[in-house]
Amino acid sequence: MSKFPPAHSQPSCPAFRLREVAAMYLSSLAVFLLILVVALQGTDPREDYFPYKVPLDPQSTLELSWNVSYLHREVHFQILVKKLQDGLLFGMSDRGGFEDADLAVLWSDGVQSYFADAWSDHDGHLHMDSQQNYKLLKAWSALEGFYLLFKRSFDTCDPKDYRIEDGTVHLIYGILEAPVPSLGAINVSALRRKGLQRVQLLKPDIRIPSLPSDLKTMVIRAPNVSIPGQETTYWCYMTELPDGFGKHHIVMVGIDQIPTERQDGREGRNIFSVFPGHHDSSGIRLFYTASLRPYDAGIMELGLVYTPVMAIPPGESHFGLTGYCTETCTQVALPPSGIHIFASQLHTHLTGRSVETVLSRGGQEKEIVNKDPHYSPHFQEIRMLKKVVSVFPGDVLRTTCIYNTEDRSQATVGGFGIMEEMCVNYVHYYPQTELELCKSAIDLGYLQRYFKLVNRFNDEEVCTCPEASVTQQFASVPWNSLSRDVLKSLYGFAPISMHCNKSSAVRFPVRMAKEGKETIWQPF
Repeated sequence: MSKFPPAHSQPSCPAFRLREVAAMYLSSLAVFLLILVVALQGTDPREDYFPYKVPLDPQSTLELSWNVSYLHREVHFQILVKKLQDGLLFGMSDRGGFEDADLAVLWSDGVQSYFADAWSDHDGHLHMDSQQNYKLLKAWSALEGFYLLFKRSFDTCDPKDYRIEDGTVHLIYGILEAPVPSLGAINVSALRRKGLQRVQLLKPDIRIPSLPSDLKTMVIRAPNVSIPGQETTYWCYMTELPDGFGKHHIVMVGIDQIPTERQDGREGRNIFSVFPGHHDSSGIRLFYTASLRPYDAGIMELGLVYTPVMAIPPGESHFGLTGYCTETCTQVALPPSGIHIFASQLHTHLTGRSVETVLSRGGQEKEIVNKDPHYSPHFQEIRMLKKVVSVFPGDVLRTTCIYNTEDRSQATVGGFGIMEEMCVNYVHYYPQTELELCKSAIDLGYLQRYFKLVNRFNDEEVCTCPEASVTQQFASVPWNSLSRDVLKSLYGFAPISMHCNKSSAVRFPVRMAKEGKETIWQPF
């Protein structure tokens, strides 16, 4: 714990007490901080270099900047507090909750001010961490506000610390509006001003190419579309390019500013607020060039087909579904030199909690393409990979999604609706091929056997009549340990129906079930 000197030395500025005592703290411990600064010079990256920045709160009164050192496996955080009161909490938790969180805390007891590594229990009470792994480096005042600079290792081996890893990180913050007698007197659950921000902390350390000198822009907007009052709407708009418009490459895409837009401060992006009865004229801004790159890039869908045969029982905390891009598809659809994946966008609907795509070759898992163990459906973005992943004919790509349906009373089936589910990885790759979709689903015939088996043990409660849809059949399943366990087993061993599609929706000629299982011939 770092201790600041008495705050009563600045009686004229009670609202900014922490700024002033922080400055005094730096003056009194200048030698100590000098040692820290010297020790960190020459690390990768520099302590004063912060390429990533995001507002923590909607009003942008808290601004987080950070950098990543893969060499030292640590993150440097810099927080600008524009209107500091009596303290600040900043930290991380598994899903953005304030209970069971890992926190760095700046607080005042009205006399002195302190900085410490802490954790919150199930009730939201704070406790001093026995290992102080949030390391305070600097604190100072400036015209724009009060700055805190500290660092944290990716993995501290402290059971009370959050492990910083690839994928989404749920950051939490809170403002202390009055002095507290001690750290233990703080209850994060009772804080009035607090919130959540999702980011990708561990950004890839890759070179960003410069934009071409002949860069041009094109804006495409929705034509004042009326938003219908229904749960899910898919709306498609097409526009024609000018006559004589030759081949170009799009090198960057942005969101076009519109009046109905609201900024939510999430890594500089814009989230559009659309409500029933309103009109939407949102759009995209394309940055393109006639100076063609060596390759055309493509986007390929991996994962599960959008079908109700893949379902999650209600009340599940950790239920997995897996979709395959099989070796028979990659064998016929990929060029001998392979393709090279450089970016990825993971996608589920509301119950998705983690997504992972793994590349296998010769029956052995070779590498992870993309993985987000703290995935949130409310924070989906295209992410550059840390290294390009090459996929060759005969390789297998397995995409697994984990779901949580503890708040649902009916089965959640696959489909297009927001209350239905998906499991997709949109991979960005080069060179472009004809293969646009490489996904699977369980064979429908085996699922019907499942419904009949469940029926046999549950007094014919499940409707197996021909006119009943799969969604209706799942809705009638009595969800006990038998029906849950058998469904999990079925998804693990049953043959799969493979979709190996061109952009024209025509399928490549493949036959496949899961490796080592019964083969299912597919129509071409």
